[in-house]
Amino acid sequence: MTSLNSASPGRLTGQDLIRLKKYLADNLMRALESENISVAQRADFVQQNIIHVYEQTQLKLPNDLRKEIFEQVLNDLLGFGPIQSLLDDEEVSEIMVNGPKKIFVEKKGKLTKTNITFDDDDHVLRIIDRIILPLGRRVDADSPTVDARLPDGSRVNAVVRPVAIDGPSITIRKFAKDRLQAEDLINFGSLTRPMADFLQACVKARFNIIISGGTGSGKTTLLNVMSGYIPENERIITIEDAAELQLQQDHVMRMETKAANADGLHAVSIRELVKNSLRMRPDRIVVGEVRGGEALDMLQAMNTGHDGSLTTVHANTPRDAISRIETLVLMAGMDLPLKVVRQQVSSAVDLIVQQTRLKDGQRKVTAVTEVAGMEGDIIVLSDIFKFTQSGVTTDGKVLGEVNATGIRPNFTPRLIAAGFNLSSEIFAPKLSPKQDSRR
Repeated sequence: MTSLNSASPGRLTGQDLIRLKKYLADNLMRALESENISVAQRADFVQQNIIHVYEQTQLKLPNDLRKEIFEQVLNDLLGFGPIQSLLDDEEVSEIMVNGPKKIFVEKKGKLTKTNITFDDDDHVLRIIDRIILPLGRRVDADSPTVDARLPDGSRVNAVVRPVAIDGPSITIRKFAKDRLQAEDLINFGSLTRPMADFLQACVKARFNIIISGGTGSGKTTLLNVMSGYIPENERIITIEDAAELQLQQDHVMRMETKAANADGLHAVSIRELVKNSLRMRPDRIVVGEVRGGEALDMLQAMNTGHDGSLTTVHANTPRDAISRIETLVLMAGMDLPLKVVRQQVSSAVDLIVQQTRLKDGQRKVTAVTEVAGMEGDIIVLSDIFKFTQSGVTTDGKVLGEVNATGIRPNFTPRLIAAGFNLSSEIFAPKLSPKQDSRR
């Protein structure tokens, strides 16, 4: 700290301040370790001792600058560094760190660049380690990507060099503090009341449902809402890469994948967990996302008595979702003919719910589609509800509405047998004022 001691506050450079923060953090960390302070007492200890460590530097910084430095050091030691304020901001739904000097956030569906920065690559790496080490995960040049979660359940992906060319990257999908209900999605315009009533009946009637959508479209949120319809008296097994589902039922068994150790051994994949779940007497299997060969195991489970399963898949339309599942099944390495795969899909899956993030940031259910069987070699899909875009306002807001198509699903007798005799009004398309005037 010699150079800092000899510098006047007015002549401190950015590098000087970085060295000061590192000096404070390193000394406080050593004190924490030597005193063997418990996790519960860490915050009080650091706040009490940071002034003492600062005074040893003999610097006389202006109060506002000193307060800012202290806050940054506290965030580094007790939180997640510069991005802690973004994590605390309830309006921020996603945080994207593209190297130490470019941090973007999503607010209300819109991406904006922040004025927040990390000191350097090492600073970003320290925060990545803070996130993943308690979970027993690692990231380095040999294993440069990692998925993890924050204590509140927020989903984290980190990528480091050599894969991340411009410096370590962090992407955080924030975890909603309050679990959303169907009523919230209806109020947001993501879902209509008839769709919600229909989906509730399908879940309770133990239909196998796939939620399809692109990245950030709201698939997991919708999966959370729909899983809330599962009756309390059923045993639910959830399987995820990084646990983020918020099921409220009492009888839930949660499982999460395990990354390989430093020797590349002892990984536990979603496919292994799906296979294992069949031995656990599940009433329902809920898989956060299928993205590999576990799609075959999931289909086989659906076809062998494990009705009412729910999962998500990355796809932009219901037809794309079918193609994606076919591809994932073929990845299982069973060398099945495509027609056999399609027969498996058509007999296992009852419904595809398409979730879409529109260009203006709105997240909507844009299609509810029945898997209606096979015609020749082709899986037949039938839209029950469909979103139709009617235009865009001058400020970029997408206009349109979801409407019933007028088609009653082929599985209506199964709904009735399960006790759900849905009103015909649910499936009746709303007429436009022009159409209504002609009647």
